[in-house]
Amino acid sequence: MKESTPFAHFFKEKRRELKITQNELAQRAGVGLRFVRDVEQGKKSLRLNTVDQVLALFGSQAAPVRIVKDH
Repeated sequence: MKESTPFAHFFKEKRRELKITQNELAQRAGVGLRFVRDVEQGKKSLRLNTVDQVLALFGSQAAPVRIVKDH
């Protein structure tokens, strides 16, 4: 099993808020069902333009976030 990623958590949470299936999300966002499944299962290498298509459905976008490292 793959480790959860921020996108995995976000996609699942938003999809559940909309009360739609993975297949419905894929159709609404114009992406493949396999892509939605891969993201929700924690796949780490993703095409950013495809991620953006789904995020746009949720009224969101990907943006750089500064990493804070503990010393």
